[in-house]
Amino acid sequence: MLVVKGIYAMFKKVKDKPYYTNNHSCFLLTAHLVLVTKYRNPVLQGNVKDYVYQLIRETMEAENIVIREMNGETDYVHVLFDYAPDIKLTALVNKIKSRTSRLARRDYPLEVGKYYSKPLFWTNSYFLGSVGVNMAKIVEEYIKKQ
Repeated sequence: MLVVKGIYAMFKKVKDKPYYTNNHSCFLLTAHLVLVTKYRNPVLQGNVKDYVYQLIRETMEAENIVIREMNGETDYVHVLFDYAPDIKLTALVNKIKSRTSRLARRDYPLEVGKYYSKPLFWTNSYFLGSVGVNMAKIVEEYIKKQ
C-alpha cells in the first residue's frame, strides 16, 4: 500500500484498486503536464536534465503528488502524475517552472548560459490535460517512448 504523507494531507492507494483515499474522499485524478524550454533550446541534456528531473520529483513529492511517468527530449519534458483534490494545478506548474529554472541557472550556469544570456529557461506556456482511467496507460506508454 502506497501512503503519501505531507504537510497538508495524507492519502493512500487502495490495494488492487486504481484510486486513492484520504479521511474524507476517494479519488483518482491524473494529469499530463508538458513543459517546453524557451525557444526550444536543447538545454535538457546531461547533468542539467538529471538535475531538472530531480527538482521536478522533489517539488511534486513535497506536494503529495505521485509521478507515474516522466520523460522527454532535450527541449521538453512530459510528466504523468496522480494528485489529490486539494492541489491547485496552476500554482503547482508555476512552482515547478520557477524552481527548476532558478536552480538550474544557479547550479549549472555554463550549461544553461550557453543557451540563455537572460534569466530564461521555460516558455511562458505549458500543456496540462486531465487523463481518464482508460487513457492513463496509453499516455504512460507514450511518455516512456519519448
